Amino acid sequence: MIMFRTMLNQSLVQSSKMNALNHQRNLCSQVSGKRLQGKVAVVTASTDGIGFAIAERLGQEGAKVVVSSRKEKNVAGAVVQLAKAGVDVIGVKCHVGNAEDRKALFEKAVERYGGIDILVSNAAVNPEVGAVLDASEQAWDKIFEVNVKCSFLLAKEVLPYIRKRGGGGSIVFVSSIAGFQPFSLLGAYSVSKTALFGLTKAASQDLACENIRVNCIAPGIVKTKFAAALHESESARDQALEKIPMGRFAQSHEIAGVCAFLVSDDASYITGETIVASGGMPSRL
Repeated sequence: MIMFRTMLNQSLVQSSKMNALNHQRNLCSQVSGKRLQGKVAVVTASTDGIGFAIAERLGQEGAKVVVSSRKEKNVAGAVVQLAKAGVDVIGVKCHVGNAEDRKALFEKAVERYGGIDILVSNAAVNPEVGAVLDASEQAWDKIFEVNVKCSFLLAKEVLPYIRKRGGGGSIVFVSSIAGFQPFSLLGAYSVSKTALFGLTKAASQDLACENIRVNCIAPGIVKTKFAAALHESESARDQALEKIPMGRFAQSHEIAGVCAFLVSDDASYITGETIVASGGMPSRL
């Protein structure tokens, strides 16, 4: 009888341990699969390239996503693709340089999903190729208008909506490795991306007490249409690859993974930082 009770107790203990282990496994599975469940994310310039990949990844992790772009046709196409992938998504035509468009972007997000938790500022332009001091004044103004000023305005204007949620939030600026080590072909663009590091630091200090985190991503050379000048021709491609220790260009989904981490609770103690994803390219000032 004593032996039976001992065996029974051992069985119960073992069963309890297995249940706890299974619970841990299930919990890990839930965290890794749906870290952003219940969150609403607005991603600018998100109908192609890095922005689209970010929107897709955030949606796959459970977020409701608002995509945007300057062209209605591109927005509609992205929404169709993302919906087919199982993402809960709406699209809004938005030129980030237009105040009314930015206002409509946020208002439609709130109207559809009830609030905003995450902003990913990804829109950028580069109208000229060349050294920084060869840039025309017109190109310089346009680059800083979109890449820096509009990032500032988007963050400023989304704040009231994030604050209404009451549980903190996350803002991510998409910069570039060129902000650390300027590309000779992208002189003015590189300087604008350096400015985003400063914006990240300053804004994160102001908002940390509200648990609103502000971070930045500095991708290396990603194989997208936007970076075509760096990989389209054979000579440009060879020169670029020589600078990348991993010997290959990044794929958009690799940058999206970094963004998903930064806006999740896995990064709850990270703010004011720039995460570099460059395949080993030099990345510090």
